[in-house]
Amino acid sequence: MKPVLQIALDFVDLKRALKLAEEAVAGGCDWIEAGTPLIKSEGLNCIRVLKKKFPGIKIVADMKTADVGRLEVEIAAKAGASVVTILGSADDETIKEAVMAGKNYGAEISVDLLGVADPAARAKEIEKLGADYIGVHIPIDEQMKGKLSFSALKKIASTVHIPVSIAGGINSENAADAVAAGASIIIAGGAITKSPDAHKATRDIKKSFLTGKKIQTKYFQRVSEENIIDVLKKVSAANVSDAMHRGLPLSGIRPVSLNGKMAGRAVTVRTNPGDWAKPVEAIDVASPGDIVVIDAGGVAPAVWGELATHSAMSRKVGGVVIYGGIRDIADIRELRFPAFATLITPQASEPKGFGEINIPITISGIKIFPDDWIIGDADGVMVISKSIAVEFVNRAMDVLERENRLRKEIKEGSSLSEVAELLKWEKK
Repeated sequence: MKPVLQIALDFVDLKRALKLAEEAVAGGCDWIEAGTPLIKSEGLNCIRVLKKKFPGIKIVADMKTADVGRLEVEIAAKAGASVVTILGSADDETIKEAVMAGKNYGAEISVDLLGVADPAARAKEIEKLGADYIGVHIPIDEQMKGKLSFSALKKIASTVHIPVSIAGGINSENAADAVAAGASIIIAGGAITKSPDAHKATRDIKKSFLTGKKIQTKYFQRVSEENIIDVLKKVSAANVSDAMHRGLPLSGIRPVSLNGKMAGRAVTVRTNPGDWAKPVEAIDVASPGDIVVIDAGGVAPAVWGELATHSAMSRKVGGVVIYGGIRDIADIRELRFPAFATLITPQASEPKGFGEINIPITISGIKIFPDDWIIGDADGVMVISKSIAVEFVNRAMDVLERENRLRKEIKEGSSLSEVAELLKWEKK
């Protein structure tokens, strides 16, 4: 089977889905998928509308059926679906019934291996049950943890003789690898649906797997532990807060300079109020890009100033966060060094040497450990625990990508209220 590009419309409102579909079709997508969220939100009427609007394109109903296979295939096919998806974890009888209904009502059956313990073995069983396609699906939650591998796809594609699809984290940089691993159906979701230019995103993905050449993309990539900083440089503190389910910032800590964005690992310092020795010593402990985070009790006098800033910059320290006082603000702003503090005061402290470096500290109820990730900008400072950093940094990128698409739709004449369909989704 010649590789085809399927766009997954995982929206919750039909109006936005149709607009995106128009751009994707113009960009060359071959199949259109009514995603599970869209079907659950809008019902099977979304299939009818898509079929009417795009009569020459194969419409896929991502039903994720786990039971009553005959009935669900029947209603999806009657609505206009050319392909209906069934879960591979469903009972064999459910899949058999789905296959029989598909033959009766003119729909093909794709079986999604999402959540299946032994995908390759199950794929062979599903092929024998009469399915038309096998779907390999990398769940969104796994993607957010930096897990994206085509090894399972390669094994499955070499096991069965029916076409295999791949979904989850596909973009213009890895689509060619997916085809090389054996995929015949490339299912792209966020890399197109969250793009401000869905036409170009579609064209790039299709071109990449047809030519076998990767096309670089700025977004729609998921990081691992080694390259977290690459995403933190792109996202904002607000994106991180949203990703962490409206996570709290360090309360009361404000930027000294509005142009001082920073991101890096924490070097933690606990010092007595009025003692600047340990904060300055921490500069020599820090690696390039690290953020010095100081607990000075949240009170004056200052434990950081211009000379400490010069020292930090010479060591390539990424910034400073102070639960306490800072001074020499005009100089620090001129140096464009990212600095955040609770208060500003001209009063200096003394170097007495009390305190500790790289121990757990607590600021405004938030515990900060050495090597936790810190991001700060004009909105404030967020802390991401190193134990969950990969997942929530990826989720922050997902937030930014979605906002990029929303911003584009608003600029084209809509409003945030209209795009989000607030009236429709108000809690009753």
